[in-house]
Amino acid sequence: MPGHGVRMTMEAWIGRGPRFPWRPGVRGGFEYAGGEELIRQSIEAILDTEPGERIMLPGFGCGLRRYLMEPNSVTTRAAMRRDIEDALSRWEPRIETTNVSVTAGEEASLVWIDIAYRRLADRREDNLVYPFYLR
Repeated sequence: MPGHGVRMTMEAWIGRGPRFPWRPGVRGGFEYAGGEELIRQSIEAILDTEPGERIMLPGFGCGLRRYLMEPNSVTTRAAMRRDIEDALSRWEPRIETTNVSVTAGEEASLVWIDIAYRRLADRREDNLVYPFYLR
């Protein structure tokens, strides 16, 4: 806590959670992730999850699968960008999204999702690039 002589680590601020995909730990149980890795896993989970998939959190997710079989057009990519921005602002409170771009890839069905964000714990900027196939 600031002012009390205690330095908070990134992991203490961001937290720890099970590593995905699930893997057994060295001493039994599951492996855990913390810090920046936990945030990246969370962003990927948001992008990979459809609303309604999680019983206890039915609104969780981004809903990108609704774009499967859609044309790789400016309109489709703009709608994807809005959905990603909305989902990240709702479900990942440890970051501030600074830019989301969805661009056409080399293949007709590929889009590249580039998410630039600032971690609120230390104000450092980071990014995640995520390929998504429309077909």
